Amino acid sequence: MSKLTDKLANYFEFAKHGTNLRTEALAGMTTFFAMAYILIVNPGILKEAGMDFGAVFVATAVASALGTLLMGLIANYPIALAPGMGLNAYFTYVVVLNMQVPWQTALGAVFVSSIIFFLLTVTKVRELIINTIPQGLKYAVSAGIGIFIAFIGLKNSGLIVANEATYVALNPDLTSKPELLLTVFGLILIVILMVRKVRGAIFIGMIATAVLGMIIGVVQVPDSLFSLPPSIEPTFLKLDIISAFDMGVITIIFAFLFVDLFDNAGTLVGVANQAGFLKDNKLPRAGKVLMTDSIAATSGSLLGTSTVTSYVESTAGVASGGRTGMASVVTAFLFVLSLFFFPIVETLAAVSAVTAPALIIVGVLMASSLKEIKWDDFSEAAPAFLTAIMMPLTFSIATGIAIGFIVYPLAKLFAGEGKKVHPIVYILGVLFVARFVFLGAI
Repeated sequence: MSKLTDKLANYFEFAKHGTNLRTEALAGMTTFFAMAYILIVNPGILKEAGMDFGAVFVATAVASALGTLLMGLIANYPIALAPGMGLNAYFTYVVVLNMQVPWQTALGAVFVSSIIFFLLTVTKVRELIINTIPQGLKYAVSAGIGIFIAFIGLKNSGLIVANEATYVALNPDLTSKPELLLTVFGLILIVILMVRKVRGAIFIGMIATAVLGMIIGVVQVPDSLFSLPPSIEPTFLKLDIISAFDMGVITIIFAFLFVDLFDNAGTLVGVANQAGFLKDNKLPRAGKVLMTDSIAATSGSLLGTSTVTSYVESTAGVASGGRTGMASVVTAFLFVLSLFFFPIVETLAAVSAVTAPALIIVGVLMASSLKEIKWDDFSEAAPAFLTAIMMPLTFSIATGIAIGFIVYPLAKLFAGEGKKVHPIVYILGVLFVARFVFLGAI
């Protein structure tokens, strides 16, 4: 055992990073429980797109394990990956349900965007694009996706309902339906746990909500705790790549690609900054990191899930002392182990009162990037605000991005700062205008 420990210490350079196997294992477990909610939420969201719940659960666990393992072994960073929140919501509610695109075609769009992502990484164009996009729009996209996710949670739970006069309103039956009260309980509990800085607060809150739901009869008690994983056959390699090249799907590919660019950039910088990895504001081994998440995203589409990306919950593991890829290896192992807990996951995901609070809280976390926007500069504030607010109001992440890129260069031109805007931003703005003019709303 000591020989194995020594080999792991040498491979992951424990001494260099001032850590040890016990600390890394604890960090890996902490990260897993901080993001384990994705195993319940992601299949639940993609199920509404017509995909098989069990198959998506397996795809989620396997894709997360694979991506996280590669991050640990190749890049040697304590960063975990899983299907991205926001991207899965866009996949289901906008692409499949609103635009009436078959989920097989949507998966094809995810695959194509992932391949482009990979090529941009290899050619280092990805870094150029990230550096040329205005910071304010990056923060706005993240915040807008958060608000969008929270809106979906509120809608799915029934806390907000349609209203002819105001479009949406608080459910008038709030106090008379056990399911709604259970949602409120779950939301308040997770808020309390988050405020108290409890590790894995979202996951713990979901479990506690489910237990209460079982006691009051809202949540069905699972027949068993363990089982063999369900078949992945219903989604494995079911993507339709040819249809993804249809003109109407090109914008979808761009949206997946664009959001993934922002999501990864923000997460990697945030985790690296907390762990003290940045050197001269640059991330060592950045090429390996970017290559790893590109491979993970491609693999996820083949397995049958929406875009896989780096997770900000990795900061929980970093805060516990994780400094090397060994933490990611532990997280990956736990994702594999989770495959045998399908009966529990299926029970939890069946009731929106259990999953909706998680969506709302994730929305809160993502919306926190609004504080980084320069609100005292209206040429920055207006494009950022419109980007963020139009995502939930139009029920489309792509529309929010498009409007932001149209308004930003115009605002800067009339502010006398047109020369500060990169030509790529002007080009994107023109392309988005053309998209609205010739192909209608996105």
